[in-house]
Amino acid sequence: MAPLIQHRPKNNTVEEAAEERSVSEAAALSPKLIYEVIRREGEEELARSKKSLMWSGIAAGMLISLSVLGEAIFRTHLPDTSYRFLIENLGYSLGFLAVIMGRMQLFTENTITTVLPVMKARSWRAFGSMMRLWAIVLSANVIGAFAAAALFVFTPALPSDLMPAIEELSRHATGMGAGEGFWRAIPAGIIVALIVWMLPQADEAAFFLILTFTWLIAAGDFTHIVAGSVEMAVLMLQGQLSAGPAVFGFFLPVLAGNIIGGTLIFTLVAWGQVRDDVEPS
Repeated sequence: MAPLIQHRPKNNTVEEAAEERSVSEAAALSPKLIYEVIRREGEEELARSKKSLMWSGIAAGMLISLSVLGEAIFRTHLPDTSYRFLIENLGYSLGFLAVIMGRMQLFTENTITTVLPVMKARSWRAFGSMMRLWAIVLSANVIGAFAAAALFVFTPALPSDLMPAIEELSRHATGMGAGEGFWRAIPAGIIVALIVWMLPQADEAAFFLILTFTWLIAAGDFTHIVAGSVEMAVLMLQGQLSAGPAVFGFFLPVLAGNIIGGTLIFTLVAWGQVRDDVEPS
């Protein structure tokens, strides 16, 4: 009697290949792929026109004022309890949600997005393009911040009961001194860069990712150059803060801290973990 020969089903190979693809798609993005997503996005940003960058940056500067407004609304209407501070800081996330999910130009995002292409190209031309974008976006963010502050101060756009809270928040943000503002800006720069690094694989969780980590900036009492510029502008337009203390006591120290946190710390660490994978031996 002839032995029975068991034949392997022909579709096993196809099923295994399909299963492998499903596993690969379900797996989290590797650091190399995250780097590549952000680098390509950075190259697209560097190639944008000055006019496009300017208008996007102005819109971001105006909408980041929602962070100040949201926090002021919570502070005004919540009862004065020991946990009010933690709840009111959820309002700080509103501006970042609008700007980041609206794909607008926020300066602190560019401390990682546009730096990665420069670190790969390593040319003066690439560095010059990055500095050009930084200058345009930062200037536009500040213009937008002053425009939003002017709306708050000079028009009846806001209920009058919100202004005391906005002024209180503004005095706290700009009154901590240059040294303290600088050091508290470093964690904020790291957190924003971390958000950018995590977004490519966040998908539906992007909203909660931004909400959680920007809440942490406010709850940790860290300083952010663009959101802080709205608060600085409010006091300057009211005559409560002069240009010298605003620029040298707040703006430049916080700007330096955000850059150090986002670029010199987080971006270099992120580059270090992918460098051997993206560069030839």
